[in-house]
Amino acid sequence: MYHKAFADHEHPYLSYGLLYPKAAARHVDHTFHAEKVYILASGSLSKNTDAVTQLEDALRGKVVGVRRGMTPHTLWSECIAVARQVKELDADLLLTIGGGSLIDAAKIIALAVANDAFDFTKLEHLTNNRDASVQRPDLAPPRIPIISIPTSLSGGEYSDHAGGTNDQTRHKHGFGPSPPLGPRLIILSPQLAMTTPPRFWLSTGIRAVDHCVETICSPYSTPASDAAAAEALHKLVPGLLRSALDADNTDLDARFQCQLGVRDAMQAVKGKAPLGASHGIGHQLGPLGVGHGETSCILLPAVCAFNARHAANAANEAHAKDILVKQKRVLDTLWAEPNVATALASRGLGKEKADLSACLGAFISELRMPRSLGALGVGRDKFDELASSSLKDRWCQTNAVPLRQKAQVMEILDMCA
Repeated sequence: MYHKAFADHEHPYLSYGLLYPKAAARHVDHTFHAEKVYILASGSLSKNTDAVTQLEDALRGKVVGVRRGMTPHTLWSECIAVARQVKELDADLLLTIGGGSLIDAAKIIALAVANDAFDFTKLEHLTNNRDASVQRPDLAPPRIPIISIPTSLSGGEYSDHAGGTNDQTRHKHGFGPSPPLGPRLIILSPQLAMTTPPRFWLSTGIRAVDHCVETICSPYSTPASDAAAAEALHKLVPGLLRSALDADNTDLDARFQCQLGVRDAMQAVKGKAPLGASHGIGHQLGPLGVGHGETSCILLPAVCAFNARHAANAANEAHAKDILVKQKRVLDTLWAEPNVATALASRGLGKEKADLSACLGAFISELRMPRSLGALGVGRDKFDELASSSLKDRWCQTNAVPLRQKAQVMEILDMCA
C-alpha cells in the first residue's frame, strides 16, 4: 500500500505491506530517483541485528554514508557533524531507521544543509525560539527528502517540528514547522518493530496515548481532532496490551495496529488543539535523562487527577463541566475495548466509579511501565527547578486548568514523586 498519511496534507506518504528493505529500494529508485543515500541508523539495531545491513544490501551501492547511533535528545554537535558529511558527500536523500531522536536529527540536518548552518551560532538562527507559530520566510526549506522507517511509537515522523539539544547549554530548542521539516515518506514495518525492546515500544506508545488524551481534554479541541484521537485510542490501547502480553514476540498485527494508531494520533495533533501539562512538564524532564514516553507514563495520570480536582476552580461553570465531560469521553473510549476493560477490572476498577486518572494509571501499570519520578532517579530536589521551567512552556499555559503558579506544578510533581 502507498497513500497519503493524511488526506488534507500533501506529505508524508505511507508505505506498508512490503518488507522494509524492498519497500525502501523501490521508493529510492522510483519515487525519489535518488542516487546518493545517507542512512541514519539506530545504534542498537546496528549492533544487535542485521536490519541495517539488509537495508544497505537492498539499496545496491547507492549508500554513500551511514551514521550508526546518535545520542538521545538529538545533540547539536552530532547534527552538525553529520550535516557536514551530507554536504561533502552531496547526498540526495536521508533515510532513518530507528527511533525519534534519529528522525529529529534528520530534519535538523536537512535544514542545516539547506541553510549552510554548520556551527552552533548558525544553527541557533534556525530555531523557532519556543514559538512554533512563527513564520520564517528568511530560511531556505530543506532540499534533501527524508524517508523514515520508525521503530518506536513516538510519532515524530509525522511532524514538521524537530527538537534538538544545544550541548553547550543543555537546553532543548525547537525547529519548524516553518519551513516544513517532516519526512516525505514513512515505511511501516511491524516485522522491524519486533526488534524494539518492549519497554521502549510500550513507553513511546503511551506517549501517543498522551497525545490523544490531551487533545480530547483540550479546551480548544474540535470534533475532527476528537474523532481522530478516539480512533487512535481504539487502535493503540488494545494494541499496546497485546504487545505487552506477546511473550513469544509473534503478534505482528498488534504492532501494526499500534503503528496505525500513531498515525491517527498525529492526525489529531495536526488539528492544532494545544496540548496540556503532561507534555509541558514532560519537556523539562528530557534534559534530566527521562525519555519522552516515560514522562507520559508518570505525568499523564497525575495531570488528569489535577485537572479533575481543580475543575471547580475553572474560569466559569461551563468550562468546569467541559473538563469533566471530556475526561468522561476518554474513559468511555477505554472501557469500550474488551481487553482493556478486562485489564482494568482485574485491578479492581469499576466502570462507573473509577476516574480517568485511576484508569490510566492502572493501564500503564498493566504494561509494567514506570509510575514515579523517583523510580527514574529524579528526586524532590529537582522539583523546584522543574516547576519554574515548566511555567515557561506554552502547553502548561494551555492545560485544561492553566498552570500559572509554581504551586500548581509542584502539586502535580508531588503526585509523581
